[in-house]
Amino acid sequence: MSRIAKCPIIIPSDINVQLDLPIISIQGKYGQLSRVINKSVNIEYLNNKICFSPRSGFSDGWAQAGTARALVNSMIIGVSKQFIKKLQLSGVGYRVSITSDNIINLSLGYSHVIKYYIPQGIKIDNPSPTEIVIRGIDKQLVGQIAANLRSYRKPEPYKGKGIRYLNEVVRIKEAKKK
Repeated sequence: MSRIAKCPIIIPSDINVQLDLPIISIQGKYGQLSRVINKSVNIEYLNNKICFSPRSGFSDGWAQAGTARALVNSMIIGVSKQFIKKLQLSGVGYRVSITSDNIINLSLGYSHVIKYYIPQGIKIDNPSPTEIVIRGIDKQLVGQIAANLRSYRKPEPYKGKGIRYLNEVVRIKEAKKK
């Protein structure tokens, strides 16, 4: 039985919630998100609170209610505060630049420059040539873009060169000795 589903979500005053089952739409300062909720979850919106409970007849009702509550809570945080992921490039000659037509150019030691197209709803900045800041209202999309960019050159264990999350600790291996 999910314990997180039992906690109601308190809606801030600057957030608008529209509930047309099975679709929930949330609009805030940074934009609007909508999601289809599983049919085994019952949602009630009363007095600026959203409560989740399982519908009878479904064996996975509590699990789906907990998942739905977590997803809706992330939507509320996203439209009110935004999600931010920061990446850091470490390595000789590793650089990043952003063009005006939403393309990231990554120079990562390969023979070519990697071009990554930024999807709608995501804002990417680079305060320095070795930093990437990803902002957006969709938590899943921000995390996926950060993971995609990191996958082009993961930090290697001998020198630590590559793309890493900010404050990520990369364990460095000792070199082979004679």
